Amino acid sequence: MADLLEKNQQLIIYYDLYGPLLTEKQQQYFELYYFDDLSLAEIATAEDVSRNAVFDALKKATTLLYNYEEKLKLYERDQEVMKLLNELKKHTDPKGQKIIEQLENEY
Repeated sequence: MADLLEKNQQLIIYYDLYGPLLTEKQQQYFELYYFDDLSLAEIATAEDVSRNAVFDALKKATTLLYNYEEKLKLYERDQEVMKLLNELKKHTDPKGQKIIEQLENEY
């Protein structure tokens, strides 16, 4: 169960980064499924498509999100920058720490 939650959390993070690269339908189905917690059948009924069409669109969208991160590594880079900022914070004066906090807020 924890693995499923972690996987869903990861997908949502990737969606925040790469969602605009998906088609409108993929975005719509993704949001209905992951954010609004609708089932495949509920989405299919609401959109007047087959359950399989929704499943296929979601599968393709999630595959694309993973592929985008694998190639672009935006999330991985963000995590690395945050890690470096936290390390830098330990070695700076209060004025430097304020600047670091401003940078963290931008991420």
